[in-house]
Amino acid sequence: MYDVLVAGEINPDLILSAPDLEVEFGQVETLVKDSALTIGSSSAIFACGAARLGLRVAFIGMVGDDLFGRFMLEALRERAVDISNVCVDPSLDTGFSVILNRGSDRAILTYPGAMGALRAEQVTDDLLLQARHLHVASYFLQTRLQPGLPDLLARAHACGLSTSLDPNWDPSRRWAGFDELLPLVDIFLPNETEALSLARSQTVDEALTELGEVCNLIAIKQGARGAIACNGECVIMAPSMSVPVVDTVGAGDSFDAGFIYGYLRGWRLERCLRFATACGALSARRTGGTTGQPTREEVQAVWDDDDR
Repeated sequence: MYDVLVAGEINPDLILSAPDLEVEFGQVETLVKDSALTIGSSSAIFACGAARLGLRVAFIGMVGDDLFGRFMLEALRERAVDISNVCVDPSLDTGFSVILNRGSDRAILTYPGAMGALRAEQVTDDLLLQARHLHVASYFLQTRLQPGLPDLLARAHACGLSTSLDPNWDPSRRWAGFDELLPLVDIFLPNETEALSLARSQTVDEALTELGEVCNLIAIKQGARGAIACNGECVIMAPSMSVPVVDTVGAGDSFDAGFIYGYLRGWRLERCLRFATACGALSARRTGGTTGQPTREEVQAVWDDDDR
């Protein structure tokens, strides 16, 4: 049995970092301070974070038979993520992202490649029955998954799984397709920009109210200001933990991993949210989405847990 099954995209990140990074066209060469080829994609970073916390994680997705695909599969395997259900398709190119990182902000250039190739019917009931929870991320990049995702979420519930969704950014900026989807999601995990865009709202409170009417539980990530969550009964806020920020890539996915960890252990909402914000903050200590992800013991060492 797995604690979490992740149905998602798999791609590396090439991170180019400098404190005051600006890019200029016209064949102007810009020097950066650091670079790193790391595990990328919201789904894969989440999977690594959940495994790092001690959850048993399985992944299903698509990669090409190429350098980037092999890099990602080996990296996931090294981090105790079960990749036996990942499909390697020689006709596809593994996608990748180039991240221009300024520490607290970044721009992302993405070649989708195989990111959108996974179909909902590839996630069989036999596989669902081996897990307790289904997590989906990067909805707008997983184009072939989108049409069948409502059915997949319904099948997951029928098989006894809880479900979560992190929408991530919509490159088209249309933010469509969620009217049918959200009622089937047990835990919705957008960041503030995504929540405002999806709800067509001007404030986080408005977005929380609007989205909370159709979603059982929503937790909105607010970066340095922490996070806010609502489960229909109460609204909870949690401040962020102060850490030296090196790279915020993947902090939201590490937050998701922490939240699902607490949820699967039956924690109350406030404890889940505080643990998740600690996981997100600690992940920003190092370059890349996974190198700074904490263990449960590392979180426990700095987390003021009233329920210990």
